[in-house]
Amino acid sequence: MLSKEKYVTPKSDYYIHTPSALAKELFLYPTVIGNFRYEAGYELYRNNYTSFLCMYIKQGDCEITTGSIKLAAKAGQIVLIDCYKPHSYRSDNGWEAVWFHYDGKLARGYYDAITNKQGNVISLASDYRFKKYLDKLYFSYKNTAPINETVINNWIINIMTELMVSNQLTASIESASEPVEDVIAFISDNLDKELSIEELAKKANLSPFYFSRIFKKETGFTPHDYIITSKIDHAKYLLLNTSLSSKDICYQLGFGNESSFCATFKKKTGKTPREYRTNF
Repeated sequence: MLSKEKYVTPKSDYYIHTPSALAKELFLYPTVIGNFRYEAGYELYRNNYTSFLCMYIKQGDCEITTGSIKLAAKAGQIVLIDCYKPHSYRSDNGWEAVWFHYDGKLARGYYDAITNKQGNVISLASDYRFKKYLDKLYFSYKNTAPINETVINNWIINIMTELMVSNQLTASIESASEPVEDVIAFISDNLDKELSIEELAKKANLSPFYFSRIFKKETGFTPHDYIITSKIDHAKYLLLNTSLSSKDICYQLGFGNESSFCATFKKKTGKTPREYRTNF
């Protein structure tokens, strides 16, 4: 739905979630989630909104008040507010934020653990994972994807976990490993395709040269070797656990032809696909 609030731009959107009885009993769950562009002069005060608020500031800045505490938040920071208590947020300049109200039996425990350590305005050493799960949450509603409350609970717990351990790892360590983790998952989901270094580097938002360097550092493989090794490992599984022919496996794993597949398989394992299947 599009917002009709005063001082919120017309294209700002929000989505309501009504949790199931099971979710209320076991999970963390969102009650409303949105992406708002607040205009200069926006101000909101609530005495109670029966939820907790997590707000990621994408652009601009705002001032929040929770209880008697007044704090400033700017782009790149995360705000956590206990909306069961009086609170407000405003800005003279305007800001854009992705936000969600959430609740659940464990919600206060997470809130207290995070804010007791980090405060209500949090700066992450690396916000890569935080934004990844926040985007999953927001776009699942925006794109009207089927809602799986177990998965939604997992995403919110991952968001809370990132806030709890925000400064325990250095940005350099995280920033090197996080894009590689996503690329590895992408490779696993696309073994039937021909994947280029350029495509994988783009997926990681890195240059091909730098991507290849950190990929080798993190995995011990060049990207090309990792792809080939993954395809051959998958081929081994299919040879031993299905009746698929070498030709079928070849095309299922994105090899150009059976001859190329058999040559690559023998180079990696010392056996032809037929020999590998027979010997086991």
